[in-house]
Amino acid sequence: MNTLTIEYPAEVLWALQQDSDEFEHEARLLLAVKLYETGKLSTGLAAQLAGVPRVAFFYLLGQHGVSPFGETPEELEEDLRHAQQAVHRTGDSE
Repeated sequence: MNTLTIEYPAEVLWALQQDSDEFEHEARLLLAVKLYETGKLSTGLAAQLAGVPRVAFFYLLGQHGVSPFGETPEELEEDLRHAQQAVHRTGDSE
């Protein structure tokens, strides 16, 4: 496992009203969410970075306004069309 060290002033903890453990956990989560949101990490790798199970990461994405299913309604509609086509094809082969 690799380590990233970030120095920050104590005033950050005071401003956020957090202790160092809370702040460091939140910082890891926010980094993971942003790396997922920008397409740099999968949900699995981002969850590992955040230190949470993948299912929990899906929930946390929603808490931060990020969809685990795609970035635009058009992408969701395209995924739905593909799923419907796959189901239709499976029904034809039976």
